[in-house]
Amino acid sequence: LRGCGGRGSGLPAPQGDAKAACAAGGCEGSRLSLQCAAWIPEAGAVLDLLEKCPEHQKKGGFPVVVFEGLDATGKTTVTQSVKDTLNGVLLRSPPTCISQWRAIFDDEPAPIKRAFYAAGNYILASEIAKASTQAPVIVDRYWHSTAAYTIATEINGKVQDLPPVHDEVYQWPEDLLKPDLVLLLTVDPEERVQRLQRRGLEKTKEEAELEANSLFRQRVEESYRRMVNPACQEVDASPSKEEVLKTVLQLIETHCAL
Repeated sequence: LRGCGGRGSGLPAPQGDAKAACAAGGCEGSRLSLQCAAWIPEAGAVLDLLEKCPEHQKKGGFPVVVFEGLDATGKTTVTQSVKDTLNGVLLRSPPTCISQWRAIFDDEPAPIKRAFYAAGNYILASEIAKASTQAPVIVDRYWHSTAAYTIATEINGKVQDLPPVHDEVYQWPEDLLKPDLVLLLTVDPEERVQRLQRRGLEKTKEEAELEANSLFRQRVEESYRRMVNPACQEVDASPSKEEVLKTVLQLIETHCAL
């Protein structure tokens, strides 16, 4: 297949080449990578859904608020509460139409796995565009997650080894529908691990990596903080559910036209 290699293809970039990896996380890069994954039947299904998405999605008249953060920072609880309070629509990344294949792609090489999540962002954008014409849209993870984990995976070492602040790798893709507000939920690392243990669910590979490798966790968190256009507004999710919800609603009221 033509386009199945090289820097723009979404296939293996040189180790530490976060720019190439993130560029491959765009719509065209993810499309090329999935075309190259012909051995995965589900890749074709994802491509079909991606092809049906109109280019240059436009947001409706209602606000779009994205919640980001590591696992066990309270995203599920907060997003559901905000959705109920605002009578909104709750969407998640990867979107429901492809989330059943998540485990399959999580076992594939990193470029194919990232292409799946990147494609999911563009499919999700189509859902956001439609839903935001009817009601406020609350989104559990979006592009910032894909980018933060890609950067943290491609770059070895400490936070100081990440691309510098204001590097283009932290910029929102020009062809992806942009939210009105992105809230980054954070909790103390020890508290987050305790929450995960109370859940009793099987860890994802990335969650196991976060737990075993504190440098990886620090790179993910710092990558989130360096995102721009839009930047992540950090919210301490350690207090009670009621306090966190109050803080979140105040931020939404301040930044969004409701």
